Amino acid sequence: MMEFKLHNGSGGLCCKSCGRQDKQLNTYDWLADIPGNADESELVEVQFKNTRKGYFRNSNKIPLEKGDIVAVEATPGHDIGVVTLTGRLVPLQMKKANIKSEADIKRIYRKAKPVDMEKYNEAKAREHSTMIRSRQIALDLNLNMKIGDVEYQGDGNKAIFYYIADERVDFRQLIKVLAETFKVRIEMKQIGARQEAGRIGGIGPCGRPLCCSQWMTKFNSVGTGAARIQDLSMSPQKLAGQCAKLKCCINFETAVYAEAQKQIPGKDIQLETKDNLYYLFKSDILARMVTYSTDRKIPANLVTISAERAFEIVALNKQGIKPDSLLTDDQRAEDEQKKVVDLAEQDDLTRFDKSRRRKKKGNNRQNAGRKDGNNGNQKKDDRQPNQKREGGQQPNQKREGSQNGQQNQNRHRQRQQQQKKQGDKKPQE
Repeated sequence: MMEFKLHNGSGGLCCKSCGRQDKQLNTYDWLADIPGNADESELVEVQFKNTRKGYFRNSNKIPLEKGDIVAVEATPGHDIGVVTLTGRLVPLQMKKANIKSEADIKRIYRKAKPVDMEKYNEAKAREHSTMIRSRQIALDLNLNMKIGDVEYQGDGNKAIFYYIADERVDFRQLIKVLAETFKVRIEMKQIGARQEAGRIGGIGPCGRPLCCSQWMTKFNSVGTGAARIQDLSMSPQKLAGQCAKLKCCINFETAVYAEAQKQIPGKDIQLETKDNLYYLFKSDILARMVTYSTDRKIPANLVTISAERAFEIVALNKQGIKPDSLLTDDQRAEDEQKKVVDLAEQDDLTRFDKSRRRKKKGNNRQNAGRKDGNNGNQKKDDRQPNQKREGGQQPNQKREGSQNGQQNQNRHRQRQQQQKKQGDKKPQE
Protein backbone atom coordinates (compact mmCIF):
# COMPACT_ATOMS: atom_id res chain seq x y z
CA MET A 1 0.00 0.00 0.00
CA MET A 2 1.54 3.28 -1.16
CA GLU A 3 1.48 6.16 1.32
CA PHE A 4 1.60 9.93 0.89
CA LYS A 5 3.76 11.36 3.68
CA LEU A 6 2.93 14.74 5.15
CA HIS A 7 5.58 17.48 5.14
CA ASN A 8 5.74 17.70 8.91
CA GLY A 9 6.26 13.93 9.26
CA SER A 10 3.35 13.53 11.68
CA GLY A 11 1.53 10.92 9.60
CA GLY A 12 0.56 9.75 6.14
CA LEU A 13 -2.37 9.57 3.75
CA CYS A 14 -3.46 6.24 2.30
CA CYS A 15 -3.91 6.08 -1.47
CA LYS A 16 -7.01 3.91 -1.00
CA SER A 17 -8.84 6.94 0.42
CA CYS A 18 -8.74 8.89 -2.87
CA GLY A 19 -10.13 6.68 -5.63
CA ARG A 20 -12.02 8.01 -8.59
CA GLN A 21 -12.61 11.76 -8.51
CA ASP A 22 -16.20 12.15 -9.71
CA LYS A 23 -16.94 15.75 -8.89
CA GLN A 24 -19.60 16.05 -6.17
CA LEU A 25 -19.97 12.24 -5.88
CA ASN A 26 -16.44 11.65 -4.64
CA THR A 27 -16.17 10.56 -1.00
CA TYR A 28 -12.87 10.65 0.87
CA ASP A 29 -12.48 7.55 3.02
CA TRP A 30 -10.32 8.87 5.83
CA LEU A 31 -10.55 5.49 7.67
CA ALA A 32 -9.19 3.41 4.78
CA ASP A 33 -5.71 2.96 6.30
CA ILE A 34 -7.09 1.57 9.59
CA PRO A 35 -6.59 -2.22 9.72
CA GLY A 36 -9.86 -4.15 9.52
CA ASN A 37 -11.92 -1.13 8.45
CA ALA A 38 -13.46 -2.93 5.45
CA ASP A 39 -14.65 -5.79 7.70
CA GLU A 40 -16.46 -3.48 10.12
CA SER A 41 -19.56 -3.31 7.92
CA GLU A 42 -20.85 -5.41 5.04
CA LEU A 43 -22.59 -2.39 3.50
CA VAL A 44 -20.98 -0.91 0.38
CA GLU A 45 -21.63 2.35 -1.48
CA VAL A 46 -21.81 1.94 -5.28
CA GLN A 47 -21.96 4.73 -7.85
CA PHE A 48 -23.69 4.60 -11.24
CA LYS A 49 -24.04 7.08 -14.08
CA ASN A 50 -24.26 10.80 -13.27
CA THR A 51 -25.40 11.49 -9.69
CA ARG A 52 -27.05 8.13 -8.95
CA LYS A 53 -25.71 6.20 -6.00
CA GLY A 54 -26.90 3.08 -4.20
CA TYR A 55 -26.10 1.08 -1.08
CA PHE A 56 -25.74 -2.69 -1.26
CA ARG A 57 -24.94 -5.57 1.06
CA ASN A 58 -21.77 -7.62 0.55
CA SER A 59 -23.27 -10.84 1.84
CA ASN A 60 -20.80 -13.06 -0.03
CA LYS A 61 -17.83 -11.44 1.76
CA ILE A 62 -16.16 -10.49 -1.51
CA PRO A 63 -12.90 -8.56 -0.88
CA LEU A 64 -13.72 -5.11 -2.30
CA GLU A 65 -11.76 -1.89 -2.48
CA LYS A 66 -12.60 1.57 -3.64
CA GLY A 67 -12.68 1.67 -7.45
CA ASP A 68 -13.70 -1.96 -8.08
CA ILE A 69 -16.38 -2.55 -10.74
CA VAL A 70 -19.12 -4.85 -9.43
CA ALA A 71 -22.37 -6.42 -10.62
CA VAL A 72 -25.23 -5.68 -8.22
CA GLU A 73 -28.82 -6.86 -7.90
CA ALA A 74 -31.48 -4.92 -9.85
CA THR A 75 -35.12 -5.32 -10.85
CA PRO A 76 -35.01 -6.99 -13.29
CA GLY A 77 -31.55 -8.42 -13.96
CA HIS A 78 -28.35 -6.83 -12.71
CA ASP A 79 -26.59 -3.49 -12.93
CA ILE A 80 -22.93 -2.45 -13.19
CA GLY A 81 -21.41 0.13 -10.85
CA VAL A 82 -18.20 1.30 -9.17
CA VAL A 83 -17.43 0.90 -5.47
CA THR A 84 -16.88 4.33 -3.89
CA LEU A 85 -16.91 3.59 -0.14
CA THR A 86 -16.52 0.64 2.23
CA GLY A 87 -16.24 0.11 5.97
CA ARG A 88 -17.46 2.26 8.86
CA LEU A 89 -18.35 5.36 6.86
CA VAL A 90 -21.07 3.65 4.79
CA PRO A 91 -23.70 3.62 7.60
CA LEU A 92 -22.99 7.31 8.21
CA GLN A 93 -23.52 8.07 4.51
CA MET A 94 -26.80 6.13 4.57
CA LYS A 95 -27.94 8.17 7.55
CA LYS A 96 -27.03 11.34 5.67
CA ALA A 97 -29.09 10.11 2.68
CA ASN A 98 -32.09 9.40 4.98
CA ILE A 99 -32.02 5.64 4.34
CA LYS A 100 -33.37 4.21 7.58
CA SER A 101 -34.42 0.65 6.75
CA GLU A 102 -31.75 -1.89 5.84
CA ALA A 103 -34.29 -4.59 4.96
CA ASP A 104 -34.75 -3.39 1.37
CA ILE A 105 -31.03 -3.18 0.66
CA LYS A 106 -30.03 -5.39 -2.26
CA ARG A 107 -26.87 -7.44 -2.50
CA ILE A 108 -23.70 -7.51 -4.56
CA TYR A 109 -23.42 -10.49 -6.92
CA ARG A 110 -19.77 -10.46 -7.98
CA LYS A 111 -16.99 -8.42 -9.46
CA ALA A 112 -17.70 -7.56 -13.07
CA LYS A 113 -16.54 -10.08 -15.66
CA PRO A 114 -15.52 -9.34 -19.26
CA VAL A 115 -18.92 -10.60 -20.47
CA ASP A 116 -20.67 -8.16 -18.11
CA MET A 117 -18.54 -5.28 -19.36
CA GLU A 118 -19.36 -6.07 -23.01
CA LYS A 119 -23.10 -5.89 -22.31
CA TYR A 120 -22.57 -2.74 -20.28
CA ASN A 121 -20.67 -0.99 -23.09
CA GLU A 122 -23.28 -2.00 -25.67
CA ALA A 123 -26.07 -0.58 -23.50
CA LYS A 124 -24.21 2.69 -22.90
CA ALA A 125 -23.62 3.13 -26.64
CA ARG A 126 -27.40 3.25 -27.24
CA GLU A 127 -28.15 5.98 -24.71
CA HIS A 128 -27.66 9.04 -26.94
CA SER A 129 -29.68 7.70 -29.88
CA THR A 130 -32.42 6.62 -27.47
CA MET A 131 -32.61 10.10 -25.97
CA ILE A 132 -32.95 11.77 -29.41
CA ARG A 133 -35.64 9.32 -30.48
CA SER A 134 -37.58 9.67 -27.21
CA ARG A 135 -37.62 13.46 -27.56
CA GLN A 136 -39.23 13.14 -30.97
CA ILE A 137 -41.84 10.72 -29.61
CA ALA A 138 -42.72 13.11 -26.76
CA LEU A 139 -43.05 15.94 -29.30
CA ASP A 140 -45.38 13.88 -31.48
CA LEU A 141 -47.59 13.20 -28.44
CA ASN A 142 -47.76 16.97 -27.67
CA LEU A 143 -46.34 16.51 -24.17
CA ASN A 144 -44.98 19.62 -22.44
CA MET A 145 -41.79 17.99 -21.16
CA LYS A 146 -38.10 17.75 -21.98
CA ILE A 147 -36.17 14.48 -21.77
CA GLY A 148 -32.73 15.49 -20.53
CA ASP A 149 -30.91 12.16 -20.22
CA VAL A 150 -31.29 8.41 -20.62
CA GLU A 151 -29.50 5.76 -18.53
CA TYR A 152 -29.50 2.08 -19.46
CA GLN A 153 -29.11 -0.62 -16.86
CA GLY A 154 -25.90 -2.66 -17.00
CA ASP A 155 -27.55 -5.68 -18.65
CA GLY A 156 -29.60 -3.52 -21.08
CA ASN A 157 -33.02 -4.74 -19.82
CA LYS A 158 -34.12 -1.40 -18.36
CA ALA A 159 -33.82 2.29 -19.21
CA ILE A 160 -34.32 5.31 -16.94
CA PHE A 161 -35.58 8.48 -18.66
CA TYR A 162 -34.83 11.75 -16.80
CA TYR A 163 -37.24 14.54 -17.77
CA ILE A 164 -38.03 18.13 -16.83
CA ALA A 165 -41.56 19.52 -16.76
CA ASP A 166 -43.06 22.67 -15.25
CA GLU A 167 -46.50 21.09 -14.85
CA ARG A 168 -47.89 17.66 -14.15
CA VAL A 169 -47.56 15.44 -17.25
CA ASP A 170 -49.61 12.34 -18.07
CA PHE A 171 -46.98 10.16 -19.75
CA ARG A 172 -48.82 6.81 -19.64
CA GLN A 173 -49.15 6.76 -23.40
CA LEU A 174 -45.49 7.80 -23.71
CA ILE A 175 -44.35 4.81 -21.63
CA LYS A 176 -46.30 2.41 -23.87
CA VAL A 177 -44.78 3.89 -27.04
CA LEU A 178 -41.25 3.85 -25.58
CA ALA A 179 -41.59 0.23 -24.45
CA GLU A 180 -42.78 -0.83 -27.90
CA THR A 181 -40.02 1.14 -29.63
CA PHE A 182 -36.97 0.14 -27.54
CA LYS A 183 -38.15 -3.27 -26.19
CA VAL A 184 -36.97 -2.53 -22.63
CA ARG A 185 -38.55 -1.76 -19.29
CA ILE A 186 -39.18 2.00 -18.89
CA GLU A 187 -38.77 4.10 -15.75
CA MET A 188 -39.46 7.86 -15.68
CA LYS A 189 -37.72 10.18 -13.20
CA GLN A 190 -38.43 13.89 -12.91
CA ILE A 191 -35.54 16.21 -12.12
CA GLY A 192 -35.37 19.95 -11.49
CA ALA A 193 -33.65 22.71 -13.40
CA ARG A 194 -30.77 22.80 -10.90
CA GLN A 195 -30.18 19.07 -11.23
CA GLU A 196 -30.14 19.34 -15.01
CA ALA A 197 -27.57 22.14 -14.83
CA GLY A 198 -25.46 19.93 -12.56
CA ARG A 199 -25.62 17.09 -15.07
CA ILE A 200 -24.70 19.27 -18.05
CA GLY A 201 -22.12 21.42 -16.24
CA GLY A 202 -20.70 24.75 -17.35
CA ILE A 203 -18.81 27.88 -16.25
CA GLY A 204 -20.42 30.37 -13.89
CA PRO A 205 -20.11 34.18 -13.97
CA CYS A 206 -17.32 33.90 -11.38
CA GLY A 207 -15.16 32.05 -13.92
CA ARG A 208 -15.24 28.74 -12.05
CA PRO A 209 -17.18 25.52 -12.84
CA LEU A 210 -20.73 25.40 -11.55
CA CYS A 211 -21.01 24.41 -7.89
CA CYS A 212 -23.93 22.07 -8.67
CA SER A 213 -21.68 20.12 -11.08
CA GLN A 214 -18.63 20.03 -8.78
CA TRP A 215 -19.46 19.44 -5.13
CA MET A 216 -23.08 20.26 -4.25
CA THR A 217 -25.31 17.27 -3.49
CA LYS A 218 -28.29 19.05 -1.90
CA PHE A 219 -30.17 22.01 -3.35
CA ASN A 220 -31.63 24.24 -0.68
CA SER A 221 -34.29 26.81 -1.51
CA VAL A 222 -32.97 30.28 -2.34
CA GLY A 223 -35.06 33.41 -1.78
CA THR A 224 -34.74 37.06 -2.66
CA GLY A 225 -34.48 37.89 1.04
CA ALA A 226 -30.92 36.58 1.04
CA ALA A 227 -30.06 38.98 -1.79
CA ARG A 228 -31.59 41.93 0.09
CA ILE A 229 -29.55 41.17 3.20
CA GLN A 230 -26.35 41.38 1.12
CA ASP A 231 -27.49 44.56 -0.69
CA LEU A 232 -27.26 42.82 -4.05
CA SER A 233 -28.82 44.18 -7.22
CA MET A 234 -32.36 42.83 -7.63
CA SER A 235 -31.92 42.47 -11.39
CA PRO A 236 -33.11 38.98 -12.46
CA GLN A 237 -30.28 38.72 -14.98
CA LYS A 238 -27.67 39.07 -12.22
CA LEU A 239 -29.39 36.90 -9.62
CA ALA A 240 -30.31 34.01 -11.93
CA GLY A 241 -27.89 31.25 -12.84
CA GLN A 242 -27.66 29.04 -15.90
CA CYS A 243 -30.63 27.01 -14.66
CA ALA A 244 -32.82 30.18 -14.78
CA LYS A 245 -33.24 29.91 -10.99
CA LEU A 246 -31.69 32.01 -8.25
CA LYS A 247 -27.98 31.24 -7.82
CA CYS A 248 -27.20 28.75 -5.08
CA CYS A 249 -24.15 30.79 -4.03
CA ILE A 250 -26.44 33.58 -2.75
CA ASN A 251 -27.01 31.46 0.35
CA PHE A 252 -23.32 30.91 1.04
CA GLU A 253 -22.59 34.26 2.76
CA THR A 254 -26.06 35.17 3.98
CA ALA A 255 -25.29 34.26 7.59
CA VAL A 256 -22.08 36.34 7.57
CA TYR A 257 -23.89 39.40 6.21
CA ALA A 258 -26.78 38.95 8.64
CA GLU A 259 -24.35 38.91 11.57
CA ALA A 260 -22.38 41.91 10.25
CA GLN A 261 -25.55 43.89 9.61
CA LYS A 262 -26.27 43.96 13.32
CA GLN A 263 -23.11 46.05 13.83
CA ILE A 264 -24.22 48.99 11.66
CA PRO A 265 -27.12 51.43 12.21
CA GLY A 266 -30.52 50.56 10.76
CA LYS A 267 -32.11 52.26 7.76
CA ASP A 268 -34.72 54.03 9.89
CA ILE A 269 -32.16 55.78 12.12
CA GLN A 270 -31.63 59.47 11.31
CA LEU A 271 -28.65 61.58 12.37
CA GLU A 272 -29.11 65.23 13.39
CA THR A 273 -26.50 67.97 13.25
CA LYS A 274 -26.77 71.71 13.79
CA ASP A 275 -27.15 72.31 10.08
CA ASN A 276 -28.98 69.30 8.56
CA LEU A 277 -30.86 66.10 9.13
CA TYR A 278 -29.16 63.07 7.54
CA TYR A 279 -30.75 59.88 6.19
CA LEU A 280 -29.03 56.56 5.47
CA PHE A 281 -28.23 56.35 1.76
CA LYS A 282 -26.07 53.19 1.49
CA SER A 283 -23.88 51.00 3.65
CA ASP A 284 -20.83 48.79 3.19
CA ILE A 285 -21.63 45.98 5.59
CA LEU A 286 -18.28 44.18 5.66
CA ALA A 287 -16.21 47.39 5.82
CA ARG A 288 -18.64 48.83 8.42
CA MET A 289 -18.91 52.15 6.59
CA VAL A 290 -22.20 54.03 6.13
CA THR A 291 -23.05 56.90 3.79
CA TYR A 292 -25.67 59.51 4.73
CA SER A 293 -27.55 62.01 2.57
CA THR A 294 -29.55 65.13 3.40
CA ASP A 295 -32.36 63.90 1.13
CA ARG A 296 -34.34 60.69 1.52
CA LYS A 297 -34.56 59.77 -2.17
CA ILE A 298 -31.65 61.36 -4.01
CA PRO A 299 -27.93 61.61 -3.11
CA ALA A 300 -27.35 65.10 -1.73
CA ASN A 301 -24.38 66.25 0.39
CA LEU A 302 -23.14 62.69 0.84
CA VAL A 303 -21.01 62.02 3.92
CA THR A 304 -19.35 58.65 4.61
CA ILE A 305 -18.48 57.76 8.19
CA SER A 306 -17.72 54.63 10.17
CA ALA A 307 -20.36 52.67 12.04
CA GLU A 308 -18.74 53.57 15.38
CA ARG A 309 -19.03 57.28 14.59
CA ALA A 310 -22.68 56.82 13.59
CA PHE A 311 -23.48 55.14 16.92
CA GLU A 312 -21.72 57.99 18.75
CA ILE A 313 -23.92 60.58 17.01
CA VAL A 314 -27.04 58.50 17.76
CA ALA A 315 -26.09 58.50 21.46
CA LEU A 316 -25.52 62.28 21.37
CA ASN A 317 -28.88 62.87 19.68
CA LYS A 318 -30.64 60.87 22.37
CA GLN A 319 -29.09 63.22 24.93
CA GLY A 320 -30.32 66.23 22.94
CA ILE A 321 -26.86 67.18 21.67
CA LYS A 322 -26.36 68.01 17.99
CA PRO A 323 -22.76 67.91 16.72
CA ASP A 324 -21.42 70.44 14.24
CA SER A 325 -20.79 67.82 11.58
CA LEU A 326 -20.91 64.07 11.06
CA LEU A 327 -17.17 64.02 10.54
CA THR A 328 -14.69 64.35 13.37
CA ASP A 329 -12.06 67.11 13.47
CA ASP A 330 -9.33 64.75 12.30
CA GLN A 331 -11.44 63.58 9.36
CA ARG A 332 -12.12 67.18 8.35
CA ALA A 333 -8.40 67.96 8.30
CA GLU A 334 -7.70 64.87 6.19
CA ASP A 335 -10.45 65.77 3.72
CA GLU A 336 -9.04 69.27 3.28
CA GLN A 337 -5.57 67.92 2.57
CA LYS A 338 -6.80 65.39 0.07
CA LYS A 339 -7.38 66.68 -3.39
CA VAL A 340 -10.12 64.92 -5.20
CA VAL A 341 -8.96 63.72 -8.61
CA ASP A 342 -11.62 62.60 -11.02
CA LEU A 343 -9.99 59.94 -13.18
CA ALA A 344 -13.00 59.81 -15.46
CA GLU A 345 -12.60 63.49 -16.21
CA GLN A 346 -8.94 63.01 -17.12
CA ASP A 347 -9.80 60.22 -19.50
CA ASP A 348 -12.64 62.02 -21.23
CA LEU A 349 -13.78 60.26 -24.37
CA THR A 350 -13.93 63.54 -26.31
CA ARG A 351 -10.44 64.72 -25.35
CA PHE A 352 -9.13 63.92 -28.84
CA ASP A 353 -11.98 65.79 -30.54
CA LYS A 354 -10.83 69.11 -29.07
CA SER A 355 -7.41 68.96 -30.72
CA ARG A 356 -9.02 68.01 -34.01
CA ARG A 357 -11.35 70.98 -33.82
CA ARG A 358 -8.38 73.30 -33.18
CA LYS A 359 -6.55 71.89 -36.19
CA LYS A 360 -9.62 72.36 -38.36
CA LYS A 361 -9.97 75.99 -37.22
CA GLY A 362 -6.27 76.66 -37.97
CA ASN A 363 -6.59 75.12 -41.43
CA ASN A 364 -9.68 77.21 -42.17
CA ARG A 365 -7.84 80.38 -41.20
CA GLN A 366 -4.89 79.52 -43.44
CA ASN A 367 -7.18 78.78 -46.35
CA ALA A 368 -9.04 82.03 -45.80
CA GLY A 369 -5.74 83.96 -45.78
CA ARG A 370 -4.66 82.34 -49.02
CA LYS A 371 -7.97 83.25 -50.67
CA ASP A 372 -7.61 86.89 -49.52
CA GLY A 373 -4.08 87.03 -50.97
CA ASN A 374 -5.29 85.71 -54.32
CA ASN A 375 -8.11 88.27 -54.40
CA GLY A 376 -5.62 91.12 -53.73
CA ASN A 377 -3.43 89.99 -56.62
CA GLN A 378 -6.45 89.80 -58.88
CA LYS A 379 -7.33 93.44 -58.04
CA LYS A 380 -3.80 94.57 -58.91
CA ASP A 381 -4.08 92.75 -62.19
CA ASP A 382 -7.37 94.54 -62.91
CA ARG A 383 -5.68 97.94 -62.47
CA GLN A 384 -3.18 96.95 -65.17
CA PRO A 385 -5.31 95.21 -67.77
CA ASN A 386 -2.45 94.80 -70.18
CA GLN A 387 -0.49 92.76 -67.62
CA LYS A 388 -2.11 89.36 -67.04
CA ARG A 389 -0.44 87.10 -64.56
CA GLU A 390 -0.25 83.53 -65.54
CA GLY A 391 1.38 80.67 -63.68
CA GLY A 392 3.16 79.48 -66.79
CA GLN A 393 4.64 82.85 -68.00
CA GLN A 394 8.27 82.90 -68.98
CA PRO A 395 10.80 85.81 -68.51
CA ASN A 396 10.67 86.88 -72.22
CA GLN A 397 6.89 87.27 -72.04
CA LYS A 398 7.22 89.49 -68.98
CA ARG A 399 9.77 91.76 -70.75
CA GLU A 400 7.50 92.16 -73.80
CA GLY A 401 4.64 93.19 -71.52
CA SER A 402 6.78 95.86 -69.83
CA GLN A 403 7.97 97.27 -73.22
CA ASN A 404 4.37 97.57 -74.46
CA GLY A 405 3.50 99.53 -71.34
CA GLN A 406 6.33 102.03 -71.91
CA GLN A 407 5.27 102.57 -75.56
CA ASN A 408 1.73 103.34 -74.47
CA GLN A 409 2.98 105.87 -71.94
CA ASN A 410 5.13 107.60 -74.62
CA ARG A 411 2.19 107.83 -76.99
CA HIS A 412 0.05 109.35 -74.27
CA ARG A 413 2.73 112.03 -73.57
CA GLN A 414 3.02 112.91 -77.26
CA ARG A 415 -0.75 113.45 -77.50
CA GLN A 416 -0.70 115.76 -74.49
CA GLN A 417 2.17 117.84 -76.01
CA GLN A 418 0.31 118.20 -79.34
CA GLN A 419 -2.82 119.38 -77.54
CA LYS A 420 -0.82 122.06 -75.69
CA LYS A 421 0.73 123.36 -78.94
CA GLN A 422 -2.67 123.63 -80.59
CA GLY A 423 -3.95 125.58 -77.55
CA ASP A 424 -1.07 128.07 -77.81
CA LYS A 425 -1.65 128.79 -81.59
CA LYS A 426 -5.37 129.83 -81.24
CA PRO A 427 -4.87 133.06 -79.10
CA GLN A 428 -2.17 134.39 -81.50
CA GLU A 429 -4.59 134.30 -84.48
